[in-house]
Amino acid sequence: MLRRILMVVIVLPLSVGLVMLAVANRQKVGLVVDPFGGNWTVDLPLFLVVFGALILGVVIGGLSVWFNQGRYRRAARRNGREARRATQQAEELRASLATRNAAPTAPRGPGLALASGPATPALTDRRTAA
Repeated sequence: MLRRILMVVIVLPLSVGLVMLAVANRQKVGLVVDPFGGNWTVDLPLFLVVFGALILGVVIGGLSVWFNQGRYRRAARRNGREARRATQQAEELRASLATRNAAPTAPRGPGLALASGPATPALTDRRTAA
């Protein structure tokens, strides 16, 4: 919906104006191509000269901005690599911590564990065992 409104409000009047400019300026203009005073000229309609200058200006401006913003694109790539590396390292640490917490550990505490459970053998007197 917004695209249609944009098209009707901005693009359509601009297009009509450019067509009117092209129709009104169809006379031939001598464009000197040799900047050193030669006599190499090209006869073109005025609207082609104007449109060509506009297109050339947009291309040169776009290339200028693209080259000037190269350092920001380079920094964004570097930060992206660093973020991926940090995320991978965090995932590895989480997995390591999960396996470490899941592994059975020896009971911690002072002294020996009491031998009252069925899983541990009862302590016997050495004198009577022989």
